[in-house]
Amino acid sequence: MWRAGTMISPVPAVMVSCGDANGQKNIITIAWTGTICSEPAMCYISVRKERHSYSMIKESGQFVINLTTEALARATDWCGVRSGRDFDKFAYCGLTAERCEHVAAPAIAESPVNIECRVKQIIELGSHDMFIAEVLGVMVDESLLDPESGKLDLSRAKLLGYAHGEYYALGEKLGTFGWTVKGSTLKKEKRNKR
Repeated sequence: MWRAGTMISPVPAVMVSCGDANGQKNIITIAWTGTICSEPAMCYISVRKERHSYSMIKESGQFVINLTTEALARATDWCGVRSGRDFDKFAYCGLTAERCEHVAAPAIAESPVNIECRVKQIIELGSHDMFIAEVLGVMVDESLLDPESGKLDLSRAKLLGYAHGEYYALGEKLGTFGWTVKGSTLKKEKRNKR
């Protein structure tokens, strides 16, 4: 038996960008994040109160979740272990702050997917507070779209995963949603006709 802890793995490693009313901007790396509702589209991030980005997000009520890639692995880690009180993370990591359509917080231009969020509720939990947010818009790099169908292909992004203190490149696709049952009704009908 292992002690109670954060063992749900893998999780996404994302860079969350935010800003304040004075024009200061920052990036925080977050692994405690995820989708919590489809209609309306909602997600969450959990942030420690002592983190520099905490007050920016709480006061502005906005943030952007920027998905990370193999190419952004170094910046993802660095932004998670250095404080925005001491560094301009955009400048230090060579990242570009991009204007968003729905929020004042900047997106990270080098990220292939930027999720613009507005805080709906803050829940105090203990070591972290959870910011529950509504997704207002999503910017997607055109390189992720299939040129013929226009379908989003996230495998092209080479996204990162995070598991127990380590970063991983996502591996081989094993199936698609529902692949285990697709065609099973048809097969059953064919068997019953015999």
